[in-house]
Amino acid sequence: MAAPGPSSFENMVRAHSGDLYRFAYWQCRDRFLAEDVVQETFTRAWKAWSTLESHSSMKSWLYTILRHEIARLYEKKRLRIDPDQDLDELRSDGQPDPVLAVEMREALQALPFAYREPLLLQVLGGFTCGEIAKMLSVSEAAAMTRLSRARAALRKLVEPNRLQLEHVK
Repeated sequence: MAAPGPSSFENMVRAHSGDLYRFAYWQCRDRFLAEDVVQETFTRAWKAWSTLESHSSMKSWLYTILRHEIARLYEKKRLRIDPDQDLDELRSDGQPDPVLAVEMREALQALPFAYREPLLLQVLGGFTCGEIAKMLSVSEAAAMTRLSRARAALRKLVEPNRLQLEHVK
């Protein structure tokens, strides 16, 4: 298969940059680091553009590059998490409640990385359990277990807070 051209690459960047940024932001919790990691992801993707075998695997290919870039950050230094993150950065069209946004941020931060990563790949990346398993180099059963445990841990972390808020009202 012939390598896709520069205009195809530009279209790919436009199509996936927002999703990649959201995933990177949720992983490193710093918008400038997230922007840098996504930029480095696209730089590496451009260098390897001729090796892309199928357009259908483009999204998972990009997320794999992004995950490796985030891992490089963790290897270089421990990422600092800012507990005073601006609420506006947490808001999205699907989640306008700032209280819920803060609760979810704190709950996600409390999850072990092994649970947080597959959950974000599913929720933000839209990947199936099988795709996540391949990306993480684990069995599909292990990916399903991690996702299930991540959801259960989130429920345990968020539900007590929701009950306290309902009693206050």
